[in-house]
Amino acid sequence: MGAKRLGARLRRAVCTMAISVLPAAALAAPGGGDSGLLLGQTMPYSGPISAYSTVGKAMAAYLDKVNDEGGVNGRKIRLISLDDGYSPPKTVEQTRRLVEQDQVLFIFGSLGTATQSAVQKYLNAKKVPQLFIQSGARKWNDPQHFPWSMAGLPSSYTEAGAYARYLLAVKPQARIAVLYQNDDFGKDYLAGLRDGLGERAHAMIASTQSYEVTDPTIDSQVATLAASGADTLFSFSVGKATVQAIRKTADIGWHPLFFITSVSQSKATVLTPAGLDRANGIISAAFEKDPSDPQWAADADVREYRAWMKRYYPAGDPGDLLNVAGDIEARLVVEVLRRCGDDLSRDNVLRQATHLDHVALPLLLPGITVSTTLQDYRVIREFRLQRFDGTRWVLFGDPVGG
Repeated sequence: MGAKRLGARLRRAVCTMAISVLPAAALAAPGGGDSGLLLGQTMPYSGPISAYSTVGKAMAAYLDKVNDEGGVNGRKIRLISLDDGYSPPKTVEQTRRLVEQDQVLFIFGSLGTATQSAVQKYLNAKKVPQLFIQSGARKWNDPQHFPWSMAGLPSSYTEAGAYARYLLAVKPQARIAVLYQNDDFGKDYLAGLRDGLGERAHAMIASTQSYEVTDPTIDSQVATLAASGADTLFSFSVGKATVQAIRKTADIGWHPLFFITSVSQSKATVLTPAGLDRANGIISAAFEKDPSDPQWAADADVREYRAWMKRYYPAGDPGDLLNVAGDIEARLVVEVLRRCGDDLSRDNVLRQATHLDHVALPLLLPGITVSTTLQDYRVIREFRLQRFDGTRWVLFGDPVGG
């Protein structure tokens, strides 16, 4: 093994929460200069959804690859990725450190609706770009009030609306039960479902139950929803709560038409722990290629993704869609930095991020591209519906969105 490759692996093995740190004093301006580009992010390396932190590790690994290939415009990218435990107060503390102490150019790819909401006003007041947040909340598409904040995932509200339109077409008399996370994440999905059902929402939604992300179990909520007589279940949840919802419905013999969110569709971290047999028939949405799906086995872009994962993130599962998301977001930030050229001001970073026009990225599904404008910050506006067949996700229908 070459010294450079060994060194990259050792850096990740020693500490995945503070990756390739460049002293702020070495930079001519906050986060940018001839010696390198310094970016920051927070990830839940500990806490209730720590499984999601693999997306941050994948981003860091891809940036290692870019650096080995010469960086961006001749500059190496340095990423400081700090643990916030999915705790908003900790996110505030770590983000302030990144901005005020480490002097990062901008915040990139941080995960969580509640956690990133806690620093949204601060970063906008400081005019520090908060780019490609791992959240689909509607609040990130508010350029009038928060011009420095932008999501990297499709809108949760739009996704739920697509589910509603599908249900109206195939099962208009459905009785619906909804489990939702009690924060902006879950409430956006619930609002999208209600608005998508329109005047039928009151008649169709039989029961709703919320949960807190810190709740040890959601078994009682699922039992209450089942008792409502609903034949359709929407689980607007993440991680452990989605695993528990899948398990509990099966354990109590309830077999509704079951929908889960696009951020909870990972076979590795959600469906397998829940039990693939229990997940059979579940519907979700996708905007990315699934490397574990045989239909992409010969796809050149998927093969290239698997190759860099094997070299730069050998501990990561290339079939985990969270790592696919890491690839997509890291490539997107590299594209923004490439377009910045030698103007590494925060103003220019934002300018480039808000003027993306049908950018094609290797792991997006065919026909889905990235576009942003000063009036519409939604990075990814379309996706495909898919159904899990007990082994893999199977796409169906045309691209949906808006």
